[in-house]
Amino acid sequence: MTKAVLLLECPDRKGLVAAIMTFLVSEFDANILHAGQHQDAELGRFFMRVEFEYLAREHESLQQEFGARFERIAEEYAMRWQIAPSGRKLRVCLFVSQHLHCLADLLQRYQAGEFECEIPLIVGNHADGQKLAEFYGVPFVLLPVKGNKAEVEAEQMRLLAEHRIDLVVLARYMQIISAEFVEQWKTKIINVHHSFLPAFIGSKPYHAAFRRGVKLIGATSHYVTADLDEGPIIEQDVTRVTQGDTIPDLIRKGRDLERVVLSRAVRWHLEHRILHYENKTVIFD
Repeated sequence: MTKAVLLLECPDRKGLVAAIMTFLVSEFDANILHAGQHQDAELGRFFMRVEFEYLAREHESLQQEFGARFERIAEEYAMRWQIAPSGRKLRVCLFVSQHLHCLADLLQRYQAGEFECEIPLIVGNHADGQKLAEFYGVPFVLLPVKGNKAEVEAEQMRLLAEHRIDLVVLARYMQIISAEFVEQWKTKIINVHHSFLPAFIGSKPYHAAFRRGVKLIGATSHYVTADLDEGPIIEQDVTRVTQGDTIPDLIRKGRDLERVVLSRAVRWHLEHRILHYENKTVIFD
C-alpha cells in the first residue's frame, strides 16, 4: 500500500464530502487515514485535505492513475486540487545571509529527522553560513549581491533547476526577491519576518517595536509574494516584553520565535497541510 495526500478547494455546495469519499473508497479503492475540512462562509469556499493509502499500479504514476479518474468529479465541482505521494521527499534549498539562528535550527531539525525532505543545497550572500553547512554536510554556494542582483538571481534559478528544488526557505535571507523570481516560484518560497505582521513590515522591526513601546513582539512565517512582507501568513507567535527590555533583549527574544514559526511552516508545507487562497492560508491538522 502507498500513502498519498489530496488537497482541494472549490465552491461550497451540498454533497461535496460524499462525492469525494465515495470516489476514494469505491472507485479508487483507497483506505482513508485522516480527513480534515474547512468552510469559508463569507466567500462560500470549501477546503479539504485527505490522507489515504491505496494499492499502486505498476508503471503508472500517482498523478496519472488518480488524475485520469478524479478529473470528472473535479470538473463537476469546479475544484482546484493537487495530489502528492507521501513517500516522495521534497527537495529544499535554504537561502541565508549573516544571521544564522534559523539556519542552525532548520539543519538541526533536519538531521534529527523532524523534516521529511532532502536539503541538497544552501545558498548564501555572505560566507557566514559556510562552516555551519559543512558541519551538517550540506553543499554551500556563495553568491554575493554587489550591484549584480539580476545575475545572482539568474544563477540562483539555475542552481534550483539543477538540484530539482521544490521549496525555497529564506532562513533570514536579507535580500528582497524580485517579482520575476517570485512569479516563477509562486507559493514555493517561505520567509520568516521578525515581527507580528502586518505590524512593523520592512527592516529593523524590533527597533520600531521598541520605539512604539509595544508589550508583545512576534514573528511571522509566510509565503513570499511581490509585495514585501504581505504574502499569505502560515504561522505566527508572540512573547511578552516590558519597559525594562532593551533592543538587544527584543532581538534575543524574537530570535526564539523566528526559529519556531519558520520550522512549523516548513514542516506543514512538507506534509502538504497548507492551502492558500485570497492571500490567506488554511492549515490542516
